[in-house]
Amino acid sequence: MSYFDELTKAMTWLGQQPDTVFLGQCVEYPGNAMFKTLAGVPKEKCIELPVAEEMQMGISLGMALTGKTVISIYPRFDFLLLAMNQLLNHLDKLPAFSNGQFGVDRRGKVIIRVGIGSTKPLYPGVQHCGDYTGALMKMLNNVAVCRLTQSSDILPVYTGAYEDSGSNLIVEDMNLYNAQVE
Repeated sequence: MSYFDELTKAMTWLGQQPDTVFLGQCVEYPGNAMFKTLAGVPKEKCIELPVAEEMQMGISLGMALTGKTVISIYPRFDFLLLAMNQLLNHLDKLPAFSNGQFGVDRRGKVIIRVGIGSTKPLYPGVQHCGDYTGALMKMLNNVAVCRLTQSSDILPVYTGAYEDSGSNLIVEDMNLYNAQVE
């Protein structure tokens, strides 16, 4: 199956889980390529947010603390940078500052879905296609980071992130959305 089809399959599977909720821009209304991968997700599980990246990560963490598994969607990696305070100082440090009460089991769990912007067919400019995977792997201690390069890895990575005890940041390459990748 194609990269895009596998993403759609993974999102549909996540949408079937009883405790999931999807947050971000273009989760209820079209506007980017990630929106179409949510076709199988029940609309009542999708919460559309304004472009307010740090607020989105804070809401994601707050909802996760109530027992939800939050899929927090950032269509461009460059704009996830605006949520670094919440990601690095709150979500990643949650197990430490809660003395292990949160962030080491299903409570305090967020799956961050982020895209490296496509450069084809049109180049969107340097502020839309950055890849900060390596930097975040070095900076995050408790949030697992994975970059999806093979379509065959997509469903296992997302199901594993759901079943994992902690939070995950999963990086998608939007140049592969229209490509057949094995």
